[in-house]
Amino acid sequence: MSILTERQIAIRDLTRDFVRKEITPFAAEWDRTETVPLETVRKIGALGLFGVCVPAEWGGSGADFTSYLVATEELAYGDAGICNMVSAANSFGWKLRDFGAPAQKERFLRPVASGKQLGCMALTEPHAGSDAAAIRTRAVRRGDHYVINGTKAFITSGRSADVAVVLAVTDPSLGKRGISAFLLHTDQPGYRVIRLEHKLGHRTNDTCQILLEELEVVAEDMVGAPGDGLRIALSALDSTRVGVAAQAVGVARAAFDAALSYARERETFGKKIIEHQAIAFMLAEMGTEIEVARQMYLHVAALKDHGVRCVKEASMSKLFAARMCERVCSMAIQIHGGYGYVNDYPVEKLYRDARVFQIYDGSNEVQKILISRELSAGR
Repeated sequence: MSILTERQIAIRDLTRDFVRKEITPFAAEWDRTETVPLETVRKIGALGLFGVCVPAEWGGSGADFTSYLVATEELAYGDAGICNMVSAANSFGWKLRDFGAPAQKERFLRPVASGKQLGCMALTEPHAGSDAAAIRTRAVRRGDHYVINGTKAFITSGRSADVAVVLAVTDPSLGKRGISAFLLHTDQPGYRVIRLEHKLGHRTNDTCQILLEELEVVAEDMVGAPGDGLRIALSALDSTRVGVAAQAVGVARAAFDAALSYARERETFGKKIIEHQAIAFMLAEMGTEIEVARQMYLHVAALKDHGVRCVKEASMSKLFAARMCERVCSMAIQIHGGYGYVNDYPVEKLYRDARVFQIYDGSNEVQKILISRELSAGR
């Protein structure tokens, strides 16, 4: 069993208290109206949760990766869509923390890590999801600027974010080694939201298609060197993948708590339904699977905090947790019976929110490829 430190517990409890007061009472209505509650998201940033693992010298909390994951679970318990916006901001921060020049960290990282601005990552394109190396967005050097043209798809916080890391091809002849990363502000000319996706779940964040049209970026705002883009984009994938596992645990836990509460109150055939073995055993399975998934992500967090390679373990954690979450949410609906199918109760929303965990940050199929590759290599 993983034992949390006092600081990790403090960050978890701070997040939990915020979620109970500021998110849980409103999440269902935000979901129904597809509202992106930016005021609430910015309050999360003010708590220091946009830059959990960013050093204090750049405005972050300077905490460890375990702290980030336990906070992620709590945010997802309240609402997965909001949690995903916060995860995108942290991912932005990791890229700048690890690869940004000092001047870039001052201009772009500090405002995000300190919660004053919201960041996003613009990698995926309409034809390039899992195959990130297939992007077509171009950045052409013109004097001391690069001019970017292309389209990005499924960008979390694409409309709400103040700053973005954008991946674009700078040298088509080099294939995946010809992709570079650029920093930009989303209010500058040439950045345009052309589509806001209406989604099955995660309706509290803006998932957008972005048109980049003759967008000028000064050469100094390239992150790293020309051709480093894909390496930068993929550098923290084990972190973002296990972050999805923590999100899945949070959503599953919310579904479990709702089902447990309902089972303690609902009566059939003269007794509470939790006293029926069929329901009790279902709850036992749900609780067990949630705890297994939590311990898996905490194990990966411990490996990362100690600098140990954990590609296999991160993929295993995401694969298991994503599937677990859908199963648990499905069982929560079953325990509610007909009431679970209507949106008067929370489990219907949670079931919808759960589905995407098997798709983003590497689909289940991609995770199996990575796991099998690591096993084949004897790692």
